[in-house]
Amino acid sequence: MQKRRWKIVLITIMIAIANMAFMPNLAPAPEPNPPPGPDRFSIIAVKYTAYEWHLLTWKNKTFVCSIIIDHEGMPHPGEVYRDCGNAIYKTWITQPPCIIREYKLCVGYYAVQVDSQQKEKEISMQLAPAGAWISLEDCEPVLSTSTNICETKPTLVFTGTEPLPNETITQIAGTYDGKSFDCADTDVCKFRVPATDEDGVTVKFWSYSSYGDSSPVFTAQVRVQEVDEGDPDQLYWYVDVLSPQWQGNPVATCSDSWGVFPPVGGAPAWLSTPTQSEDLSSDIPYTYLAANLILQGVVDASSCPDGGLPPGNVVNQCGLEKSRDAVKEWQNQFDELILSTAKETGVPARLIKSLFARESQFWPGIFQEVGDTGLGQLTENGADTTLFWNRSFYNQFCPLVMDAEVCGVGYMNLEEIDQVALRRALVSSVDATCKECPLGLDLTQADFSVGVFAHTMIANCEQAGQVVYNYTGESPGDAATYEDLWKFTLVNYNAGGGCLAEAITEATNRGLEITWENISPYLTGACSGAVDYVNDISK
Repeated sequence: MQKRRWKIVLITIMIAIANMAFMPNLAPAPEPNPPPGPDRFSIIAVKYTAYEWHLLTWKNKTFVCSIIIDHEGMPHPGEVYRDCGNAIYKTWITQPPCIIREYKLCVGYYAVQVDSQQKEKEISMQLAPAGAWISLEDCEPVLSTSTNICETKPTLVFTGTEPLPNETITQIAGTYDGKSFDCADTDVCKFRVPATDEDGVTVKFWSYSSYGDSSPVFTAQVRVQEVDEGDPDQLYWYVDVLSPQWQGNPVATCSDSWGVFPPVGGAPAWLSTPTQSEDLSSDIPYTYLAANLILQGVVDASSCPDGGLPPGNVVNQCGLEKSRDAVKEWQNQFDELILSTAKETGVPARLIKSLFARESQFWPGIFQEVGDTGLGQLTENGADTTLFWNRSFYNQFCPLVMDAEVCGVGYMNLEEIDQVALRRALVSSVDATCKECPLGLDLTQADFSVGVFAHTMIANCEQAGQVVYNYTGESPGDAATYEDLWKFTLVNYNAGGGCLAEAITEATNRGLEITWENISPYLTGACSGAVDYVNDISK
């Protein structure tokens, strides 16, 4: 034991010596002296065609003014205002249309192009700014979580980046929990950080460039928790970092937007992602799934009373027993895809699987023709949430349905007819119903839908966070815990943001903390079903 302790001390000393050149001292932050921020522009010359138009009166064809534009087609109203003045502009935009064959009766002005020339002009172009990134040194990510584990006191690493050729990063600076740090003549800055409380500390950091400016000021929330894992002779440090500039293992989905860390050492089981798909395996005798397998002929229950399905197609006990093996195989066939989707999107794998179990029992069709579609039972309202709150998904999905230029205006700015078309296309994309296919299902479509539902869950966590902020005045991470925020997300998914807002309002009006236990009693009336829904998925 003594030899092991000396070995750890020796390794720590060697690492410290190797890094001393990059290790600044933390000191109380001086008076505010913010970095200048990005300030880089370049003047470039571009060639263009200048078109000259004349405005003439319909009466007598008298010249009024000349308009110079840099595009084909008629001058825009703003260009008329710029070159001809307010009085002529007002007449131009209010004059009635002119019938050419009766032009002698027309009033106001008409435009005619009289010349075009190749010219050159100078324009100002904004150049890419310097950057700064945060990472950890000599720490290993904990499998299936965003947490990192370090065997020695953690070292934060700040790295500056300079995108411009012939320019370099000259300095890294910032503040850690209100104390300043500074590393001159280098593009890398490192220092060891002490343990923090469960809320972590705020870190601000930036880089300076030889260009004469700096990167933007970036922010991170860093939490360091010291644990002994049952061995008092070996300490470990769990480290979590929330920042858009984080370069380590991806953070738990929605943690960054909520501004909240998952529990120390990882999330609860229902919000976890195992390392292999076999760990997602389940063996639950789903009755709705069993009934569909019997109806589609996958299971032969002809020896059972009523063929295993009494009137109403509710499977009886005999039919359930006959279908047990098929039910187990079916409910686990999506596990590998669920796991890969979880790793890609950060949405916990067990949450995705539990959602499918609760919504459809893994039968990816339309439930009783009421519009709830696919493994996660998406509706048009749900599609609206996905497209509005998950902008990156919208940017990927919209061009698959309509012209990219139309999509470029953003979902909220689309014409209503286009919004409806996009929502219905999204719902259709998760519908695996196929009359010509074996079993009446296109399982390729079901596979595609797994990713759609993961992105839908991200959209709901964004909206749930906004609801919490709107009705508490606090950031989601300050108002509630990581686990409860996920439960609020499930309320949002199942019952809608209105139900969540009403319950939070009732709880805050009574001075209660925003916890699941405190808001669930106020999910009443049409919202009440969300209580069992959340409890079923999170148990």
